[in-house]
Amino acid sequence: MTKSKETLPELYGSHVFNEDTMKDRLSSASYKAWKKSVTDGTPLDLSTANEIAEAMKQWAISLGATHFTHWFQPMTGVTAEKHDSFLSPAQGGGITMEFSGKELVRGEPDASSFPSGGLRATFEARGYTAWDPTSFAFVKDDSLYIPTLFLSYSGQALDKKTPLLRSMEAVSNAAIRILRLFGDTETKRVTAQCGPEQEYFLVDKKLYSLREDLQLTGRTLFGNKPPRSQELEDHYFGQIKPRVAAFMEDLDQELWRLGVPSKTKHNEVAPSQHEMAPVYSDCNTACDANQLAMDIMKKVADRHDFVCLLHEKPFAGVNGSGKHDNWSLSTDTGKNLLRPGSTPSQNAQFLLFLAAFVKGVDEYQDSLRMTVATAGNDHRLGAQEAPPAILSVYLGDELGAVVDAIIQGTDYTESGKKNLKIGLDMLPPIPQDTTDRNRTSPMAFTGNKFEFRMLGSSQSVSGPNIALNAIMADELQSFADELEGSENFNEALHELIQRTFREHQRIIFNGNGYDNAWVEEAKQRGLSNLASTPDAVSAYENEKNLDVFVRNGVYSKEELIARANIHVETYNATIAIEARTMMDMIRRQILPAVSNYASVLCDRIQKLKAVGWVTEYETDTSRDIALLTDKLMKQSIRLGHDMDQVPADSMEAMHFYHDTILPDMAACRESADSLELLMDKEYWPFPTYAELLFSE
Repeated sequence: MTKSKETLPELYGSHVFNEDTMKDRLSSASYKAWKKSVTDGTPLDLSTANEIAEAMKQWAISLGATHFTHWFQPMTGVTAEKHDSFLSPAQGGGITMEFSGKELVRGEPDASSFPSGGLRATFEARGYTAWDPTSFAFVKDDSLYIPTLFLSYSGQALDKKTPLLRSMEAVSNAAIRILRLFGDTETKRVTAQCGPEQEYFLVDKKLYSLREDLQLTGRTLFGNKPPRSQELEDHYFGQIKPRVAAFMEDLDQELWRLGVPSKTKHNEVAPSQHEMAPVYSDCNTACDANQLAMDIMKKVADRHDFVCLLHEKPFAGVNGSGKHDNWSLSTDTGKNLLRPGSTPSQNAQFLLFLAAFVKGVDEYQDSLRMTVATAGNDHRLGAQEAPPAILSVYLGDELGAVVDAIIQGTDYTESGKKNLKIGLDMLPPIPQDTTDRNRTSPMAFTGNKFEFRMLGSSQSVSGPNIALNAIMADELQSFADELEGSENFNEALHELIQRTFREHQRIIFNGNGYDNAWVEEAKQRGLSNLASTPDAVSAYENEKNLDVFVRNGVYSKEELIARANIHVETYNATIAIEARTMMDMIRRQILPAVSNYASVLCDRIQKLKAVGWVTEYETDTSRDIALLTDKLMKQSIRLGHDMDQVPADSMEAMHFYHDTILPDMAACRESADSLELLMDKEYWPFPTYAELLFSE
């Protein structure tokens, strides 16, 4: 793609129907009506919707758009779209370009073929998309994209955006109750903020096309670590190679044009691994932007003869890819509620919000773990700089010392300063970023936000943010109930903060999450260790985890049960696809290749014998290949047999896949990878790790 001649301020958001564009193209009355719809949730009348639709159409056509689509996020974890042209036949054989308010506000895609988890029967096809006016429309690929919700005929959420918006409303209402107690009468809305950092791999397109496993599963099912990988630690933040730099520049241009605030780009730890980090914004916009970014990454990579891999663990033995979710709360007056203040009253308020967060993570640790549990993430969590599967909260030395002093009811000595008593009228200023970052923590406080580091690189960030919002809303509501009824607010507040930290201090851990001793310590503390997706999915069976979402109006119980069903079905389908792909590669690629090479070795042995010369290389290698070939064949047959025994019940099947099929696959891989090391490179049927990881 040719580099844009526009300056960055001119380029940024140029393909977005944003607020500035609306001010220019709408009447004052329609603009105010849209604004009121966003801030107060009031519906738009048809005449206003028609004016907005006409302005949106004219703007989109000026950028070359010929179609429009309602862009939604079904429970597949990716986005969906159905395109309709603006074209409408006119008398005399011509056409007009039409787009009405009705078409803007509502669409009707077929809902029967999307995952519903039992909310919809196959024959119940009707579903609706509803315009989300809080997320701006944009033009991409000659189409006007309109962010929408996706609902069933009976109004149940079939998507990830609807419950996200509900959760944002819930946490806003709860936070405002707390702010009113501190005398804040200005704030009208509190917005959950997030900024998902996106890790990814780039591999050469030609090499990718030779790997059936990458094409069908997103990860390599076979392969040995190359002689050199990430041992020298020279790739992390290293100089970006020209071909990758061109991709990144192109990616930035595309994202900026669509209003995605791509801020940071750099090499990650593993060869061919990189990261893009945006400026964080409201959760709804940030989640939309991340879905858009993943799509754009793949398309831009293709233009540069790369393939962008978003799987959590595309290569065994090297760093996997995650998506660090930076979460906080911000008022409409511009205050970050997780920023430690510089005055005693601000610190008391900050500590109350902090206490709510710590309590929420402790009480709903298994629910948070559940939101990041996928077949792909199971390969990553607990290794190669990914946090462990055990939830804990990192506060750092300075803030941790403040919390310890509150728990113990003792004075807190600020470093280099006088002794200050921990009391609501004497809380010391709490500085930001006074300690090192803990890269092993699943939930780390980083100065003015929490970094939820367990997310997988391919997943939608909506689920984890829905959970964080709902949990925080629930804790703040309970705090508000207690404090609003108190006779002495300051005393009640102090007691509440102290009690909360004391009762939930087990979740606070500032140490090394990779240390084996932490596993035992976490067990003694009573923390959950849900090591795999089948373990984590059991959280759906806990009524407490269901109630926190239902109680705060985020999901209905039926919607939650549906998501549990989809969670299980997705896991089962993923492992089944991987197992079938593995068997196919073994039988149609690996076994024929090693057989051919063994035949070459045997022919060579016979020729050498004819001249009275036999070497150990040919004889030993051919013998080892023969033994491993027979072993791999038997293991493949065993895998196929066990695949035929998968239970019909989905929950039983999930555990069978984890306990039986995955070990079968691991055994097959071990034999196949051993064969790779014995093979002449020219005979191995697909590119090796060395070729893939150093193809940039």
